[in-house]
Amino acid sequence: MKIEEEIKTDKFVNEQHRATVNIVFTSNWISHILEERAGEEQITLQQFNVLRILRGRHPKPATNNLLKERMIDKMPDISRIIDRLVVKGLVSRGRCDTDRRAVDVRITPKGLAVLNRLDERMLMMDMLHRMTDEECRQLNELLDKMRETAIG
Repeated sequence: MKIEEEIKTDKFVNEQHRATVNIVFTSNWISHILEERAGEEQITLQQFNVLRILRGRHPKPATNNLLKERMIDKMPDISRIIDRLVVKGLVSRGRCDTDRRAVDVRITPKGLAVLNRLDERMLMMDMLHRMTDEECRQLNELLDKMRETAIG
C-alpha cells in the first residue's frame, strides 16, 4: 500500500518529504511487527538485540560497553536490559577477569533456544519475499547513502 493510503493524505511538499515520511512510517511499522514477534517469547526488541549480539560473541563474553556500542537502538539503558535478561535466565553475568570494573555477560543455553525459535520470523523473510536480492541490495545502498549524507 502506498504511503498516501497508509496515512490518508496526498499532500507532500516534494518527493524528499514523501520519502522522509515513508521511511519514518515504515520504520515504525517494522518495529511494531518485530516487537510483537519478540513478545511471543516474552522479550522486547532491545532484549532480542542484546541476545543476538551475545550469540555472535558466544562463547566469549561481552561487556556492557560493547553491547551498548553494538545496539541498533542507541538510547537503551543496557544495565536494566541485562538485569531483566538475567532474571529470565537468558543471560548470565560475572566479574570480568581483565577489568575489575567491568562485568562479563554471556548468553545462556535458554537464551540461545529463544533466539533459535525467533530467528526466521525476526528476519522478516515473510515480508521481504516479494523483493529480489538485487532490490534489497539497492534498498540497502540507498539507506546507507541517506545516512552517509545526512546533515546534522
